[in-house]
Amino acid sequence: MESQAYPMLFSPIKVGTQEVKNRVFMPPVSTNLADHGYVTDALVDHYTARAKGGVGLIITEVVTVEPTYTYLPGDMCCYDDTFIPGWEKLAAAVHQYGAKIMPQLFHPAYMAFNVPGTPRLIAPSFVGPSYAREAPRPITIDEIHELTRQFGDAAERMQKAGVDGVEVHAAHAHGMLGGFLSPQYNKRTDEYGGSLDARMRFLLEVIAEVRERCGRDFIIDVRISGDEYTDGGLTLNDMIYVSRRLEKAGVDMIHVSGGTTIKRGSAIPAAGTKQASHAALSREIKKHVKIPVATVGRINEAWIAEELIEDGAADICMMGRANLCDAEFCNKAAAGRAEEVRPCIGCLRCLNGIMFGKPISCTVNPDVEHDEAGFEPAAEKKDVLVVGAGPTGMEAAYIAARRGHHVVLVDKQDQPGGQLRIAAVPPAKQELTRVIKYQFSRLAEAGVDVRTGVELTAEDIQRDFAGYEVVLAYGAEPIVPGFMTGFKQVMTADDLLAGRAFPGKKIVIVGGGSVGCETADYLAPLVNDLAPSNRDVTLIEMTKTLAANEGGAGRAVLVTHILDKGVHVLTEAKLTGVTEDTISYEKDGEEHVIEGADTLVLALGYRPNTALADALAEAGFACHVLGDSKQCGNLRDAIEAGYKAACEL
Repeated sequence: MESQAYPMLFSPIKVGTQEVKNRVFMPPVSTNLADHGYVTDALVDHYTARAKGGVGLIITEVVTVEPTYTYLPGDMCCYDDTFIPGWEKLAAAVHQYGAKIMPQLFHPAYMAFNVPGTPRLIAPSFVGPSYAREAPRPITIDEIHELTRQFGDAAERMQKAGVDGVEVHAAHAHGMLGGFLSPQYNKRTDEYGGSLDARMRFLLEVIAEVRERCGRDFIIDVRISGDEYTDGGLTLNDMIYVSRRLEKAGVDMIHVSGGTTIKRGSAIPAAGTKQASHAALSREIKKHVKIPVATVGRINEAWIAEELIEDGAADICMMGRANLCDAEFCNKAAAGRAEEVRPCIGCLRCLNGIMFGKPISCTVNPDVEHDEAGFEPAAEKKDVLVVGAGPTGMEAAYIAARRGHHVVLVDKQDQPGGQLRIAAVPPAKQELTRVIKYQFSRLAEAGVDVRTGVELTAEDIQRDFAGYEVVLAYGAEPIVPGFMTGFKQVMTADDLLAGRAFPGKKIVIVGGGSVGCETADYLAPLVNDLAPSNRDVTLIEMTKTLAANEGGAGRAVLVTHILDKGVHVLTEAKLTGVTEDTISYEKDGEEHVIEGADTLVLALGYRPNTALADALAEAGFACHVLGDSKQCGNLRDAIEAGYKAACEL
């Protein structure tokens, strides 16, 4: 695959004895699409779409090598020969598009899912994660030897199925091999613990077993953390040494990640954090080995992947979320059409439901499996009016037009985006602007008649759009309790973020959900240096936690930001009353009064704006009510609602 736009990224590379057509590899991303460990048609469709989209090599999600311990209920397995036929089907489907595929071999150890009947978890030592119910049992030397054989058995089965190699997961202080390597979890005093050489012994024995079973032409890749970013954890110096030992052991490629799964946000970077988060590690490790080195960590755009390879930070870029969000990422980028790539915003909602047994999803791509191509042409072409050019309305309008309907999209604002334009204002949220631009740019391509700056009434719709199928997707309005409006300066978070109101210096925010926390992040000083010009921000939340609906890494980054910036956080506190000059709240059964505040900001959530829907219903005019106009949710909910409704028109 050649590309004038990104010549380095789309040049071939030799890994072991095999040549891969380009430098875009897809790293492991759990899907929960397997059926009791077996490959399903959904899994085949999922990976085939990425192969068809131009990815050079796919490393699948976790594949467990023995039956006792489960990582995730929907992950794949290869602990006996009954799994081979499914893998044969998957490998053949991916190969037809010139891509290569490798399973990631793994034993979950102390990270195993608590399936009923599971015996006590095993680990390098008695040390387990803080959320564990009991300390794990240290694995015995005989069990180490048995597990080494099981890794070899699994690799040999995969080779019989026609895959091109395997990745051995030893990163993030995660699972058995990652745990053995990390001094955070390996406290052994036998030949498998103590020194770094002893801690890597298990990993090297697994590599030797796989190489002996599968031969020289079978790719062996090892995923490591180049630095665990944790006191007492593995350092870059450690991992340079480990990488050199891996090369001598016959490993064909090193996949350099970083951090751990326990230090939230360190291994999988959240939205708004820098792209190529672990590139400094891969750059340094690459200086010390001759085999290909891959980097990973929120590499969402082609330009930065090209730059990383050109500048010598890596030979290969692992791009997981980018290819999940748009299966055609490679084909579009290679053709110089990067602006047409569906933008990944790094929100990590793709993985939020995985631990609860839900299949993989994407905020911006409502049909991950088919890459937004799962709809059928409309059997009957209709005239469709969509009211509201937010994410729900733009998605509904685009899909409806793609299905063959004549679509008119109307919004009272002069610009598209709706609430999303406001949501993009706080720090680390700027990538939401890319979603707006992407959604809006597709409308002209699909032939949607867009009319902005037009506010429709029920009478307008009845008169001008008689015979149209009407879709209402004009959003919600902030909740404003009447008793809170008596303070001298009151504004909603929306008004503040939209620039319609400007706060004073001492600010109280009521509501510690995502919007309240992001508003606090926006208002708080960038540097908590007690400068006289700094704003003084207090955040009041009724529950025990903040941003409860956010995922682990994103929530960790957001909450850490506001605490580091000096925001005064009051949880389990309830605002009880205001006067013109005071704000009262109750905490721990005691009443407290805040005096001297300048501004009260309300971030108490939203309620659907039903005025237009109610007026049309009273007039007997049928319509579809979608997104926040029906039930308030997040961006993923909004885009999904527009997609599903348009598929059914």
